Amino acid sequence: MRVGIVGAGAIAFGVAAFLEQSGHRPVLWSPSGARTGRLAAGEPLVASGAVEGSFHPGVARSAEELVAGADVVLLALPGYGHKHAFDAIAPHIRPGQAVIISSHASFGALYLSRLLAARGITIPIVAWGTTAVTGRQPSLTEVNVNTVRSKIDLCTVPERLSDEGLALCQSLFGDRFVQRDGLLAIALSNLNPQNHMGIALCNMTRMEHGESWSQGFNVTPNVGRLLEALDRERLAIAEALGLSVRTIFEHFHLSFHVPQDTVSNMNLAMHEEGRGGTGPATADSRYVTEDVPYGLLMTVRLGELTGREAKLHRAGVETFSAMYGRDFFAENELLDALAIDGMTLEELKTLSREGYRAEKLPA
Repeated sequence: MRVGIVGAGAIAFGVAAFLEQSGHRPVLWSPSGARTGRLAAGEPLVASGAVEGSFHPGVARSAEELVAGADVVLLALPGYGHKHAFDAIAPHIRPGQAVIISSHASFGALYLSRLLAARGITIPIVAWGTTAVTGRQPSLTEVNVNTVRSKIDLCTVPERLSDEGLALCQSLFGDRFVQRDGLLAIALSNLNPQNHMGIALCNMTRMEHGESWSQGFNVTPNVGRLLEALDRERLAIAEALGLSVRTIFEHFHLSFHVPQDTVSNMNLAMHEEGRGGTGPATADSRYVTEDVPYGLLMTVRLGELTGREAKLHRAGVETFSAMYGRDFFAENELLDALAIDGMTLEELKTLSREGYRAEKLPA
């Protein structure tokens, strides 16, 4: 299949390499226009690690060009770029296509559903709870793929197209998907925000000084206990919604192939196997600029709706806002556009299963 990939960072590059290795035809589009020039000029994409080889993904010059030639469109960029990406691709989506969000953030699937409903279009919008790969991008022609995840949670909006969405993902990426109970479950299945909060908060000076440091080695016992406490808040919200989501222990086990243990011990095992990863070498990291407003804040809002207050998550948003001198509570364009604060829990539950429909859009 021809897969249009919105994004040109490490995840987009890793996914492109994986797909081309699997016999598909990936095409990259950089919304900024600044990250694919060397690939467009014919230089190969060189992948190492869990995916190895020299690849030649296509490069699109615009959102219209990307969508026009694609069987499926896959978003692989930070959450703060999702609204802009949805606004760019929605006018060009046609019936028969599908969109995969890797990974889903802040009910973006509902925002895209609303844009398409305004055009009278319903397609499978597949939301992943995490990315297919992890990695780093040493240059604009290289990607180090740290791991290819063995299990990825997903759901499809609208729910009636779930079988179609699952089959599509399996045909592209193989038998590694777990169908979860709707978009609310996926919203609570992305553990990156809570994990990155603890890692960044406890290693901020390393980030600011631009150090090269092992992430796995520095998830020490105290940091691990913080991550486990954050996880308990997320699980309490899922329980209030009657949803089953994986625990932090299952996450590290399934994503990084280490035996279940304490979070600290699992990260240490990853480090000792050479798969602990490198922590951010700048404070301008998506661990904060993406995951705080588009991850932690969403969990805070769900805690408010369910009566299971996420105190540590809220404290994270407050603390990072103070550290960075900016109001992360005001930086989530998707939640603002959807007016989540004005919805009841029942309204959100219904939308999360059905998506928006043209006949029910507000005038």
